Amino acid sequence: MTEQAQPAPAIQTWKLTLAYDGSEFRGWQVQPGKRTVQGELQAALGRVTGESPLPQGSGRTDAGVHALGQVASFVLAAPIPAENLQRALNRTLPPSIRILESRTAHSGFHARHSAVAKTYEYRIFRGAICPPTLARYVYACHWRMDVALLQRSAQLIEGEHDFLSFAATDPDLTTRYREPDPKCDLEMKTPPAPLTTMRTIFSSDWEERETEAGALLVYRVRGSGFLHHMVRNLVGTMLEVGRAKLRVSQIPEILAARCRDAAGPTAPARGLFLVSVDYDE
Repeated sequence: MTEQAQPAPAIQTWKLTLAYDGSEFRGWQVQPGKRTVQGELQAALGRVTGESPLPQGSGRTDAGVHALGQVASFVLAAPIPAENLQRALNRTLPPSIRILESRTAHSGFHARHSAVAKTYEYRIFRGAICPPTLARYVYACHWRMDVALLQRSAQLIEGEHDFLSFAATDPDLTTRYREPDPKCDLEMKTPPAPLTTMRTIFSSDWEERETEAGALLVYRVRGSGFLHHMVRNLVGTMLEVGRAKLRVSQIPEILAARCRDAAGPTAPARGLFLVSVDYDE
């Protein structure tokens, strides 16, 4: 008697929300021979489920950048309850990575492609002596700073702009942010969506916070998406305005220049946090 074939296990799409201290990782994305958040999560999934999908993040945070609400998606065949997956992953992951929420999502969900907005914070310590317990999570900046100028600069960032001046100067810049080439694209069977440096910023604000450790200056920005190093380059440029090295009126000029050299320095990675990612779900 022929045995009946067992049905293949149902594939499910998963959505994880996680937080991590980026200090000890070389960023999110897997890199050969380097410790990354994506690599640690993939290895943990392998230990827990016997499967090793590569989790797709909402964005590739750089080395030293932290997350309070990163989102990752992947598919699994293992029939495991969401609460059990969260608990098992937190047991096997390093303490610097925590799964805050685990749940299944619809089959078309993708952590990056489905995102409609992201919120970042950049934290600057303003006290005389930065506590060692805080040093990995803030930029200790002791210059005299005009917060009103910072806020005026931040408001000029709101709206839809070409942020090429605030993008990292990458060797593959022309590939990452190329202009559409109709002739080239027509020759391709499946034309890629043209990459662009246009982004929409929904809110952009500076605020002063008093904490037990000391005074903080916090930049909070929410947008449709962000270019590589964009938030850190915005912060570095606005700090130049706040210390009177640049004028507020130069912000629109820097945007119009579409040239990285026109903007200010890149703020250190350690002060940057990915706070949350929004989806139309």
